[in-house]
Order: sequence, then C-alpha cells, then structure tokens
Amino acid sequence: MHQPKPYVRVDEHGVYRVGDTRVMLDSVLAAFHQGHSPETIQQQYPALSLEEVYGSIAYYLANTAEVDAYLKRQDAEWETARTWAEGDSSAVVERLRALGKAGVVEAL
Repeated sequence: MHQPKPYVRVDEHGVYRVGDTRVMLDSVLAAFHQGHSPETIQQQYPALSLEEVYGSIAYYLANTAEVDAYLKRQDAEWETARTWAEGDSSAVVERLRALGKAGVVEAL
C-alpha cells in the first residue's frame, strides 16, 4: 500500500516545516491568511512544489486547533526573544537607535 506523503513535519526544535524543506508552515499560512493563492505562495517559496503548498494548507485545514495553538506558542516565543533582544542591547545598538530616532539613520 502506498504511504501518504507527509506535507508537514515537526523539526528537532518543535517548528512545523513544509515537507523536507526548511520553509516554516507559519510562512505559508501567513500568505494564505493574507489571501494569496497557492500558486503565488509557491512562487514566493520556490523550494516548495505546488503540491506541498496545497498539502500544507490542507494539513492546516484538517488540524486547525492544533496548528493555531502552535502559532500562538510561536508568537509568544518571538515576543520573548524580541523583548530579550531589546533589553540586552549593546552600546552600538543603543547609539544606532538614538540616531534612528533623530532621523539620522533608518530606525531599528
């Protein structure tokens, strides 16, 4: 009997990836929720086949509660990392932020 192709896998860090690629499911779903077609998403992520894009969207639609919980955890982790990075700034980063606020360089 033919085994179904796994369109989504969880890597060693607990991140959902599409197929055998490093493309995060988060990225595909962000584009999907913005209204992009699977064909457009595939163009944005050439490492993915159109089949993998459709398969990952189908996986999401079949496992919405699980994936939404994962996405919430990912958002919390990114927020924690962002807060840590802002709180652990070096003197160079602080100077660049000050210059950005003054309009001298693009803000960080």
